[in-house]
Amino acid sequence: MTVKSLEDLLQTVKSPVELLRNQQTGPNAYPGVPAEYTNWRDEQRAWQQSCVLFNQSYHMADLAVSGPDAAKLLSYLGVNSFKGFTVDKAKQFVPCTPDGYVIGDVILFYLAENEFNLVGRAPVLNWVQYHAATGGYDVKVELDERTVRRADPSRRNSYRFQLQGPNAMKVVERATGKPAPDLKFFNMTTMTIGGKSVRALRHGMAGQPGFELFGPWDDGETVRQALIAAGKDFGLHLVGGRAYSSNTIESGWIPSPLPAVYTGEKLKAYREWLPAAGYEGSASLGGSFDSDNIEDYYLTPWDLGYGGFVKFDHDFVGREALEKMAAQPQRQKVTIALDNEDVARVISSMFQKGSRAKYIDFPSAVYAMHPYDRVLIDGKDVGVSTWIGYSSNEGRMLTLAILDAQYAKPGTKVSLVWGEANGGSRKPTVERHVQTEIKGTVSPVPYSEVARDAYADGWRTRQSAG
Repeated sequence: MTVKSLEDLLQTVKSPVELLRNQQTGPNAYPGVPAEYTNWRDEQRAWQQSCVLFNQSYHMADLAVSGPDAAKLLSYLGVNSFKGFTVDKAKQFVPCTPDGYVIGDVILFYLAENEFNLVGRAPVLNWVQYHAATGGYDVKVELDERTVRRADPSRRNSYRFQLQGPNAMKVVERATGKPAPDLKFFNMTTMTIGGKSVRALRHGMAGQPGFELFGPWDDGETVRQALIAAGKDFGLHLVGGRAYSSNTIESGWIPSPLPAVYTGEKLKAYREWLPAAGYEGSASLGGSFDSDNIEDYYLTPWDLGYGGFVKFDHDFVGREALEKMAAQPQRQKVTIALDNEDVARVISSMFQKGSRAKYIDFPSAVYAMHPYDRVLIDGKDVGVSTWIGYSSNEGRMLTLAILDAQYAKPGTKVSLVWGEANGGSRKPTVERHVQTEIKGTVSPVPYSEVARDAYADGWRTRQSAG
């Protein structure tokens, strides 16, 4: 058969799990920037101690949605409420399938009347494009693809930077010659930097203040150089791809929920629309969680900490299923701080011949686009880890995990099963290895030591409503 769509591709394999676990693709790439500008340890520490500049212009896709029905379309696809959502505001936008499982999440910018922009990974953007094309909406969509999927990777429609850290406001004041704007979280304004007009979103990461800055592509380098010059007296560090991929373990954001689209008659037409060579057909699964049923990898909004976003004040895809889920016990998102000595034991296996544990990379120990590792208590599965990495700020290897509620209390002792079953899959990012368990302690998310009294005041906890 001719394989053109995701549905065609799935017909050629035993199961979606077999396809995704043996994909030849590794973790998500961060193109366009060096792996390190200085070294990833100093780059990590700078976002807590001084300030950093992330160049996000290359690795995320943008989807412009405009027209009289733009808000109607987005409201129908998102679990979020659109009440009070006006121009110059943004929100974390979460769409679900008809069965209530998450497609993904992106940031939705309300740029002007009937003009929106969605920024993030491809699954959500694909879902919106499909409904725009098939739902009879009076909308126009324009995809600005990430650079690795472009014929001309040297330019896009827009640049996008993120300025974060304790000194971020001082850098903004130096760059603009004016006091930093007093904006509420996830509100936008316009600044002038390097003589260029810049849109600015009040943002934050791991509790630190900052802005996301964007504008026309041709203005990007001028703005970037102006920010670098303004940051010289304030300890500004440029952040490379290695450190950038690890910031999520401190901010508490799970970046890679598997899009829940591989099964179900209700989604067959969508799978027939999706190309076989697209994100969904090329995604990879990795880790010790190994079920033959792809639906065991699907996640709910509550799993990801987005339960507060779900508002039943509007009609949207998945509403009926989520209303039923809302009345049921929910799993909880946590951080697991892995035991230092146990992590060292696993790393030390590299210095022996014969059987070794799966290699632990630094700072992000992620070797598939969608990592899922088993979390145990006394040999019993109590949840899954979905991201793992090292924080130089905390001096710990941390994982973001989703646990059954009765085991999610900070201080609970757990074990992470590290490595894949049966010596590993056919992914090229996986060497032959033996599984092992690493002890850990359930901790708050965003991360703080268990002994602390309160959760870190991260932006993903403050935005409790959609």
